[in-house]
Amino acid sequence: MNVVKTIADLRAAVARARGEGKRIGFVPTMGNLHAGHIALVKKAGQRADFVVASIFVNPLQFGPNEDLASYPRTLAADQDKLFEAGCHLLFAPSVEEMYPHGQALQTIVRVPGVSEGLCGGSRPGHFDGVSTVVSKLFNMVLPDLAVFGQKDFQQLAVIRTMVRDLNMPVQIIGEPIVRADDGLALSSRNGYLSADERATAPVLHRTLQQLADALRNGERDYPALLESGHQALQAAGLRPDYLEIRNAADLQPVKPDSHEVVILAAAFLGKTRLLDNLLVDITPPVD
Repeated sequence: MNVVKTIADLRAAVARARGEGKRIGFVPTMGNLHAGHIALVKKAGQRADFVVASIFVNPLQFGPNEDLASYPRTLAADQDKLFEAGCHLLFAPSVEEMYPHGQALQTIVRVPGVSEGLCGGSRPGHFDGVSTVVSKLFNMVLPDLAVFGQKDFQQLAVIRTMVRDLNMPVQIIGEPIVRADDGLALSSRNGYLSADERATAPVLHRTLQQLADALRNGERDYPALLESGHQALQAAGLRPDYLEIRNAADLQPVKPDSHEVVILAAAFLGKTRLLDNLLVDITPPVD
């Protein structure tokens, strides 16, 4: 696996691969890789001939009181994992390489509508930072396809909308959530949990499963379902940031004719913000 730190070297390496007729797959990450990230790399390897990954802790998507300074940076270990997963090229730029003219006057890519509410409501400006850095990375790598995890369901929706609206020739692939044996969605931030908090954390997934079961059984009193979910999370010691049921296709409010919905949740456990979601098919059975 080749490791490059400059845009020029990245473009040269990708150009060589493309000149050999190879299809380019791309997996952007912020590092501190776990099995969920590795699943993305392996999916890219199944769909493409040459896999590029990036590791960049993007300051543009962190709020003023968020964990930019403390976000775990484990480049050496990440390189080993990427190599074992079949990655061909790692792009690990500095902040100065990505934002040579500073961040204050950086052109911002904003995706209205789908980026609002949910995580976008709790973290103002977060998705502007995400869409901006991903658009920059797409312009640097020029991939045929890119793979993103479904754990960040709203982020995936933002990227898909951006690609559609800006006519970017990139196929976006969503990879299902990778979970621990007890159901907790894998996340780099899970490392912030204490032992007791880690034992409690799977309550988030179990709560979503209970709501999903109720929906499959025909329950449609959404406010009552969400209230019961809030109570379950609070009883376990979690502080819900949001818990919502949305139309999976566009994240708009559920409608009577919705067939696939997504239950989305973010909740704090101690200082750690946990994120999870479940897709649910609520298509009425055919008599």
